[in-house]
Amino acid sequence: MRPSKVLDIEAEWPGVHKESPDGRMRIHRHAALCGRAIAEPQMATKKTDKTSFQADVLQSSKPVVVDFWAEWCGPCKMIAPSLEEISEENDAVAIVKVNIDENPDLAAQFGVRSIPTLMLFKDGQQASVQVGAAPKSKLVAWINSNLAA
Repeated sequence: MRPSKVLDIEAEWPGVHKESPDGRMRIHRHAALCGRAIAEPQMATKKTDKTSFQADVLQSSKPVVVDFWAEWCGPCKMIAPSLEEISEENDAVAIVKVNIDENPDLAAQFGVRSIPTLMLFKDGQQASVQVGAAPKSKLVAWINSNLAA
């Protein structure tokens, strides 16, 4: 017997593929049954790792906020939507994400002891650190005050 959610999706979307109005996500109606992967939505933030950190952060032509996070971190998940919105709304700064479980060397290199930890880099140098979850308004104020400095 097939799950009812799949039936609901099939009834609502009879086509094989559907694309969201903003073009960011594609859905295959039989994904749960045929094993075809469902693409993740494109994110405004960028994931980086130890191989691309130099180019993504230290050599960036604009300031970069680095979000050190982990999948299991509740506060990290709480601020993720705010960081996505900030990234979409503010072209003056790039936001990249470093999964500390996949990149423990980067976390150690920058002294990350608690997550979420946000670090703002300007001209390849660490300019400011924000530790812990905060509302979007506080994150925006922190970023803007450091961009102005």
